[in-house]
Amino acid sequence: MSPATARVTLAATAYEPAVELPAIGQGTWHMGEGLTPRRDEVRALQQGLDLGLTLIDTAEMYADGRAEAVVGDALAGRRDEAFLVSKVYPWNAGRDSAIAACERSLARLQTDRLDLYLLHWPGSVPLEETLEAFERLREAGKIRRFGVSNFDVDELAALHALPGGEACAVNQVLYHLGSRGIEHSLLPWQRQRGIPAMAYCPLAQAGGLRDDLLGHSTVMGIAARLGVTPAQVLLAWTIRPVDGDRDVIAIPKAARPEHVEQNAAALHVKLDDDAYARLDAAFPAPRHKVPLDII
Repeated sequence: MSPATARVTLAATAYEPAVELPAIGQGTWHMGEGLTPRRDEVRALQQGLDLGLTLIDTAEMYADGRAEAVVGDALAGRRDEAFLVSKVYPWNAGRDSAIAACERSLARLQTDRLDLYLLHWPGSVPLEETLEAFERLREAGKIRRFGVSNFDVDELAALHALPGGEACAVNQVLYHLGSRGIEHSLLPWQRQRGIPAMAYCPLAQAGGLRDDLLGHSTVMGIAARLGVTPAQVLLAWTIRPVDGDRDVIAIPKAARPEHVEQNAAALHVKLDDDAYARLDAAFPAPRHKVPLDII
């Protein structure tokens, strides 16, 4: 397979140069729960690295840290090949508790640094405290960038208005063909400020629509015409360029070799105008602001 061509750029900061990432990474939600043998999960993540899916996303929440431990095993001897993302619980996001939580994550991940550390969702801890902790972690070399997850426009604007808040690198949100609410207000707001989105559950695998999307006649018809799988259609749609630029990274989870291969190959799938038109007709974007979908 040729190198990934679909890429998203994280902007340079005062301390880090711009970095290009594959528009499809690897999610780890539900890893470490015993649903799949641990060795298979480790191998899947390593296979993804081999195929260019170098962004790996995890969180202290996932399987109470066991997903981070799986990632740590997968990255043994390969840490420099990965762009590693983890997330902190909102109640662990205080000026001191966030530092302790990050240290625990680093221990499970068997590494000395995170490339990106996210506040998992808005909570009761003042954002000023979280920003202070993130800055201390950055100064200590424990994290390189920070971001957020499950923030809607008002919450992201409040963060952005705080000293240091404009350095927020990404916002990770639920986004797939069956959940397009962020297209009305949130994505435009982020695009104006150069903040990419990271789409979790891009196949709707945890949102109750998995069969509806993968088995939908329109999705299946486009897949058959293009000679790809329905999942690849959904991933290619999620990371589609807007005005020539890509600013959405999809992070599907895969523990089977064939699914990892299909996810990597989706980086090269190109949907045509007819496909986009048919998908828009079958799953129209909302015409007004809707509440942020969260799972």
